Amino acid sequence: MKLTRHCSHLKNHNFLRKQRTFCASTDSQFVASLTEIVRGNQSWRVAFNNSFISQTLKPHHVEKVLVQTLDDSRLALRFFNFLGLHKNFNHSTTSFCILIHALVQSSHYWPASSLLQTLLLRGLNPEGLFESFLDSYRRCNVSTTTGFDLLIQTYVQNRREADGLLIVKLMMDCGLLPQIRTLSGVLNGLIRIRQFHKVLHLFDEIVNSGLRPDVYVYTAVIQALCELKDFTRAREVIQQMESSGCDLSVVTYNVFIRGLCKNQRVWEAIENKNLLGNKGLRADVGTYCTLIFGLCKVEEFEVGEEIMNEMIEFGFVPSEAAVSSLVDGLRKKGKIENAFDLVNKVKKFGVAPSLFVYNALINYLCKDGKFDEAESLFHDMGHKGLFPNDVTYSVLIDSFCKRGKLDVALLFLGKMTEAGIKATFYPYSSLISGHCKLGKLSAAKSLFDEMIANGLKPNVVIYTSLISGYCKEGDLHMAFQLYHEMTGKGISPSTYTFTTLISGLCRANRMAEAIKLFGEMTEWNVVPNEVTYNVLIEGHCMEGNSVRGFELLDEMVEKGLVPDSYTYRPLISGLCSMGRVSEAREFMNDLQGEHYKLNEMCLSALLHGYCKEGRLDEALDACREMLGRGMAMDLVCYSVLIYGILRQQDRRSIIDLLKKMHDQGLKPDNVLYTTMIDANAKAGNLKMAFGLWDIMVSEGCLPNVVTYTALINGLCKIGLVDKAELLCREMLANNLVPNQNTYGCFLDYLTSEGNMEKAEQLHDVLLEGFLTNTVTYNILIRGFCKLGRIQEAAEVLDNMIDRGISPDCISYSTIFYEYCRRGDLQEAIKLWESMLSRGVNPDTVAYNFLIYGCCVSGELSKAFELRDDMMRRGIKPNRVTFNSLIHGTCLMSSVLPTAN
Repeated sequence: MKLTRHCSHLKNHNFLRKQRTFCASTDSQFVASLTEIVRGNQSWRVAFNNSFISQTLKPHHVEKVLVQTLDDSRLALRFFNFLGLHKNFNHSTTSFCILIHALVQSSHYWPASSLLQTLLLRGLNPEGLFESFLDSYRRCNVSTTTGFDLLIQTYVQNRREADGLLIVKLMMDCGLLPQIRTLSGVLNGLIRIRQFHKVLHLFDEIVNSGLRPDVYVYTAVIQALCELKDFTRAREVIQQMESSGCDLSVVTYNVFIRGLCKNQRVWEAIENKNLLGNKGLRADVGTYCTLIFGLCKVEEFEVGEEIMNEMIEFGFVPSEAAVSSLVDGLRKKGKIENAFDLVNKVKKFGVAPSLFVYNALINYLCKDGKFDEAESLFHDMGHKGLFPNDVTYSVLIDSFCKRGKLDVALLFLGKMTEAGIKATFYPYSSLISGHCKLGKLSAAKSLFDEMIANGLKPNVVIYTSLISGYCKEGDLHMAFQLYHEMTGKGISPSTYTFTTLISGLCRANRMAEAIKLFGEMTEWNVVPNEVTYNVLIEGHCMEGNSVRGFELLDEMVEKGLVPDSYTYRPLISGLCSMGRVSEAREFMNDLQGEHYKLNEMCLSALLHGYCKEGRLDEALDACREMLGRGMAMDLVCYSVLIYGILRQQDRRSIIDLLKKMHDQGLKPDNVLYTTMIDANAKAGNLKMAFGLWDIMVSEGCLPNVVTYTALINGLCKIGLVDKAELLCREMLANNLVPNQNTYGCFLDYLTSEGNMEKAEQLHDVLLEGFLTNTVTYNILIRGFCKLGRIQEAAEVLDNMIDRGISPDCISYSTIFYEYCRRGDLQEAIKLWESMLSRGVNPDTVAYNFLIYGCCVSGELSKAFELRDDMMRRGIKPNRVTFNSLIHGTCLMSSVLPTAN
């Protein structure tokens, strides 16, 4: 009944008659009828909507239909897909295998491959799948085994190399041979998973099976042997390949060459490259690049350059990787010029090293001082399609900062921002450090604030740079403010941070605080280094506490730190400053006896101690002794000796020392020549001064403003003003501008001669040129006081203050001395109080002048009050002070009896 109702909806009455036949027919008739439907013009959708067909249809029916449509594999595929897509039919593995064989036989590889991919998704066992393939192959009686090849290739493509190899073995066991192309793919797959021994085993089976390997099979085998480092057998396989008559390829030899290079047998690799011509082959880009990589690996960069040049001569364009490897290798070996030349050579081919290598080369060029080349590389990058990154900019910014080109560095920071590259803390660190080193702390602090505003967190390095800058400027308050800000943010100070602060405190003579901070290092688990100890030792020695300095020396040695010349120099200087020069020399002798290496700094400190005490002979003896021990003298050592000799005005000794300097290849610098000229000029020995001038010029050491001024001063002192003026004109002709000191020489001469009218005229000229200073005003004041024109001297002082030039202690003491000499103590005290109110601190001479004035005026109690005030200010009274007080006391003693 159900069947009748269902069939009543069908319009095809012929099909109804066939349905009754199906019910009674055999299975083969059902398959035949299905085949007729598949091959006929009837709608498959309509036919297969019949419930009888849909209920009866089983996978083995489909298999038989597919076998019967082998002659039309496309039709078979359509039927297969129709059942799967529209009827949700679950095909058997055999159906897949039959259809794959049919499609492959018809050269429809793509749909066959697609079916295989779908089949593999079922997770079938490879052996079971092979059995289905083999049964289908025999059942269909197809003429090709390509279906098996496709199965193997699909396994390999899906990274199932072991399964592919299994199918190969199963085929061979059944007397079926895969195609050489398929076997080549399996071999390469096995190489990919580093199963090199399986490659060799399969190769032996290929040869034994009678198959003739092609160049691809040989190449894979040679690669496996190279990976196993069996180069002897690799050569045998190459000979076997060459004698087999198969087509040769340079790729095979490149594989062998790469294997040799990889194992640092680069010279054998080069020999194989050279033999390619005998085999009718020519080295290609791969050959050359492989050799370059190999040569770089063994650091034979010069040979690498030769190979690169040969490659270019033959018209090959080197790869970016090969160029990068060679350029980077040359850079690491310090052959910067070669690396730079190579970059320029290959850029005409449009080849450039990688961005990493470019950055590394730019960095190395900067470190090597080749800044123009570094900037040239930077500008070339854009033409090569390489865009500078934050590392590129950071390297260049750091280079500019270290050279003091802060404006250019800031310009590059702007370029970096314009390029859309976010600056990291590295360029900011370089900029802040650079500004701090040049004392531009305001700009450094602005960059610091900008960095924080941009969301970057400063680290200990940046904070320490700022702290160091403020310490060098003496602004310890700001330095410690930054230190506390840093530690408050949880940033731990480094050894350099503590060392910088301790150094600043030592220079400010705040040793108690320096010692306290040194102790705090342990609380932060920060270990002091040699520099920390050196700084603290120098601080104690400068304070006169050499004992503590030597205690710290012992402490640092106990901690395993190694003292150096920077440790010993302050200890030697400290002993010398305390008048213990002999002990300093003994200390140096002990150090040298223990084979400690001392440099010229230590010797110069000892020589300075001797010369300071006027013990020149002992200084020269120490020189001879130290030279005999292999210690060299530098320009500073000779300068110290020359300064000592100048104090004794020993002309012959200076000439002898200058000769020794020349013999040692040293020449006095501008400062030393100027010092010698100045000392002789002040001593009135102008002949010697001009002789030194001539030597200085003959050695190419050009005199500067200070040198000219020294000679002009000497000429003015002995009244040779005309010659002094000639020298001043010569100075102007040499594009040297006289300064306040130069004009001060002429001003001093005029005032000493009492020619105040011309002196004032000259001073007015200096005023117009903004060349007046405290010294020029003091010269005028002294001139008027010398002539007793004290009122005019006071007017000069007032004019000086009105013009914004700060008077010093000499300005005031010159005038109130004249008041005291005249007995006008009231005006002297009035001027004294004016000086104190302006914040000018009196010195010993100023106190002595006023104490003398009080004593001669009978104001002995005031004199002693000044003595007490003097001592409270930390100024020690000298012999003149006590002589004045004794003289005043004696005067009072003689007056009192007379009055009685």
